[in-house]
Amino acid sequence: MLERLSKCPLCKSGLFLNHSEITDYAVSKESFILCKCSNCQLLFTNPRPSQKEIGPYYNFPEYFSHEDNAKSLTQWIYQKVRNYSIAKKVSFINQFSEKGSLLDYGCGTGEFLNAAKLKGWKVAGIEPNTKARTQAKLKLQNKVKSTISELKKDSNFDVITLFHVLEHIHDLRKTVKKILKHLKSEGYLIIAVPNHQSWDAKNYGKHWAAWDVPRHLYHFDETSMKSFEVKFGLTLKDTKPMKFDSYYVSLLSEGYLDKTTSLASRYLTAMRKGFKSNRAAKSPGQFSSNIFVFQKK
Repeated sequence: MLERLSKCPLCKSGLFLNHSEITDYAVSKESFILCKCSNCQLLFTNPRPSQKEIGPYYNFPEYFSHEDNAKSLTQWIYQKVRNYSIAKKVSFINQFSEKGSLLDYGCGTGEFLNAAKLKGWKVAGIEPNTKARTQAKLKLQNKVKSTISELKKDSNFDVITLFHVLEHIHDLRKTVKKILKHLKSEGYLIIAVPNHQSWDAKNYGKHWAAWDVPRHLYHFDETSMKSFEVKFGLTLKDTKPMKFDSYYVSLLSEGYLDKTTSLASRYLTAMRKGFKSNRAAKSPGQFSSNIFVFQKK
């Protein structure tokens, strides 16, 4: 049974309208309504599966972030890009607190945390998915928990990261507040989310893979992330693009758009459109996915 929201999950405004109807091409083939908040401009899936009922929507082979072993060419490419991105992420967080303490919320199989640990970081992770958490624990022993509540109350971190995780969290406001309690004063909260105002989002429309309903509960852009900054009393210090995402999202979107074309053709088209999307972005916040660096006041 779907749960219907009467208020915006971010700003709690009751002023919102139906925006569009998007199909879950990856799993259920069901359609879901996106609403748009008139106050903060957040798009959110409404109604949506409850936290207890959303599990089956994640149970499909192509949900790569919960897998260590590649089972297809697309998954192999995803993992090669992921391995490159992990090294870039470690280099990125070193700008803020080299060899400090790091919490990765939604750490998946723990690859990023393990790489950071090898570079001297003190690490911890949160991963609700049992399969992914089991794999992460093999790399990181007891450093990975299933919920934020399992952390010790006095556990504080220099950097907390949520790479493509914020859009999955049911209790958005409550969870972010809990996360911030574990962030040191002047510590950094680093969030990566897809951007529904990007060129590839507008090009693919309802077939844009990063809608990813109902797994993506929220759909952000620069305006709604500004509201996020204000609501949680943070300071936005920087915005960085995730340029590889436009290619990967375009590849998935091509499959949703027309599965009759050959895989080789879809790869070529996705590379062309991914490049076009990156070229069309006039500022970091306009790419297919963006990293927002917030500092706690």
